[in-house]
Amino acid sequence: MSVLIVGSIGLDDIKTQLAEHKNLLGGSASYGAVSAANFAPVNLVGIVGEDFPKEHIDLFCNRGIDLKGLQIVPGETFRWSGEYMWDMNTRETLSIALNVFEHFTPTLPKEYHDTAFVLLANIAPDLQHHVLNQVTQPRFVIADTMDLWINIAKESLTKLVARVDMLILNDGEARQFTGETSLIKAGKAIRAMGPRYVAIKKGEHGCLLFGPEAKFFSCPAYPLEDIHDPTGAGDSFAGGLAGYLAANAASGEVTFELLKKAVVYGSVLASYNVEAFSLERLKTVDTAQIESRYQLFRQIAQFEAI
Repeated sequence: MSVLIVGSIGLDDIKTQLAEHKNLLGGSASYGAVSAANFAPVNLVGIVGEDFPKEHIDLFCNRGIDLKGLQIVPGETFRWSGEYMWDMNTRETLSIALNVFEHFTPTLPKEYHDTAFVLLANIAPDLQHHVLNQVTQPRFVIADTMDLWINIAKESLTKLVARVDMLILNDGEARQFTGETSLIKAGKAIRAMGPRYVAIKKGEHGCLLFGPEAKFFSCPAYPLEDIHDPTGAGDSFAGGLAGYLAANAASGEVTFELLKKAVVYGSVLASYNVEAFSLERLKTVDTAQIESRYQLFRQIAQFEAI
């Protein structure tokens, strides 16, 4: 089964305390799509300008990502620049230029309307609603979000949460969204808003998964000695998770046990992503490497039952 991924596609300038690179492929949909494509066919919806490099189009195509939903319009592609501090957990946005993304209206090709699995990557909640209004009876819908939308579009986001099967957000966003300092309380509060499942990302400390009937799973992060660029780690996690579900939910039913495995596979994709700037590491990772790291992760974290 395919995954429909809708989100931002952009060009990034990224600086860490050790290196700086410009004009890198970025955007929530880019990371999500390339990660998901390791497991399942991907239908990508986004917008770029005429300046978008052909090499990035080729990357999508080489990964088998369907680009009927990619709009290429006159103007410049969305651009973001940021700098990471020494701990790699703190970053400062230096500049944002929305460019053609400012007027993005995601219009799905007819072939995408019946896509079984949907990942609403990080874009405005109103646009995520607009996408959901176009799909017909999806089997499982995942939404990602960020602090900006909690600040300026909380009402729309709250309505969206009631329409999706799973919400993904980080620990700070979960506390901000619910007003709860305890992540356990926050996870339960978000589930009470409508979604069956909630995943709270904790960066280098892993992820918490909440499900029906008080089901709970805590997944650590894969242990890495060197992190080169954390940009897109959360999007890679979401994409890997969505792709794994699409490939393995044979009957279309997503269970908590299946989601636990998907969380671990998503964490594996995120761990590969941070090993290089932009999507450079994800360009080279293959199925054998993913499975090898998954099995090693199971042993390290003692996930005997997963």
